[in-house]
Order: sequence, then C-alpha cells, then structure tokens
Amino acid sequence: MALRNIAALVLFVMMVLCGACSGAVYRVGDSDGWISRGLVDYNKWASTKDFHVGDTLTFAYNNQFHNVMQVSDQDFQSCNATSAIAAYTSGSDTFTLKRPGHFYFLCGAPGHCQAGQKVDIEVTLPVPESMIPSPSPSPYGSSSPSVSHPEEMSPSSTLSIAPTLNSSKLGFAATAFVLGLLRFVF
Repeated sequence: MALRNIAALVLFVMMVLCGACSGAVYRVGDSDGWISRGLVDYNKWASTKDFHVGDTLTFAYNNQFHNVMQVSDQDFQSCNATSAIAAYTSGSDTFTLKRPGHFYFLCGAPGHCQAGQKVDIEVTLPVPESMIPSPSPSPYGSSSPSVSHPEEMSPSSTLSIAPTLNSSKLGFAATAFVLGLLRFVF
C-alpha cells in the first residue's frame, strides 16, 4: 500500500513538473515592468519576442497608479478601457496565452495609454523542434559571421525557449519513469 502511495505521489509530482515546463514566462517591459513614464516602448518590446500558446505574461506595476486592461483591437487603437474584456489590479498579474491571435492590453489610468502604456501581443502556435531547419554549412572559403548584439537583449528577454521545445521529451521521460515504477508496484 505504501508503494502505491509513493507511485501516486511521484506521478503527481511529474505531472506538475511537466506542466511547469510547457511555456516561457515573460515579464512585460522586462526589468522596467508596466509603467507609464515613457521608458518602455511596449510594442517594440513585444516585437522582439516570439509568444506561443502556453506562454505566460507577467505584468508588474504599482497598483496605486496603474492597472492592466485586456481590450479589443478597436479599444486598443483608441485607448478606450471602458469596455475592457478583463481588468487586472493586483500589481503582479499573470496572463496565460491560451490561443493563437492578438491580445491587447493597456493601462486604464487616465492618460497612461496615450503615453504609450499599451501592448499588442501576437501569439502563435509553438513550432515542434523537428520542424526547425538546421543551419546549412557555408560554402568553402566564404564565411559571413553572424553579428550578435548582446547589449540589445535584456536578461529577462533571454528566457529559454528550450523548455517549450523539449517539454514533449520531458513528458515522455516522466511517463516512462512512472510507468516503469508502477510496473514494480503492481
């Protein structure tokens, strides 16, 4: 009986761990967070990311001065927060991207959206690792090194996509482990 309880506990823990690896977490505005002082161009920030179904957005802000309103495209364009789809006011709000498409967010405090505190998040389906083409070798004698600009990337924008791409492998390994364990229990 104790072994059966251990197996159930292991199965539960593995399911939780696999669920935690299913998507990336992005802090909107990176280290600056969700502010209205014009320090962050949120749409430029979003354009440097690849958002996928299963990813999570975190809005961090001072809730005495800001909020997060999910709105339609039309309300986003006109900075209208009066008919919001959803309103968030905790100061540390998370939003899981559950479908492909556009998600529009703005701050509903007077003047904040007009000052640029709004973001259009475009979400796509994740691409399976097997569908990502491998780089082809360059012809002999010609080399064009790729230029990297690490100063343009903030630490939080380098969140690993690997957990999203490899979660199926982790899930398979966890399932195989639990099934192997259950074989000894029963």
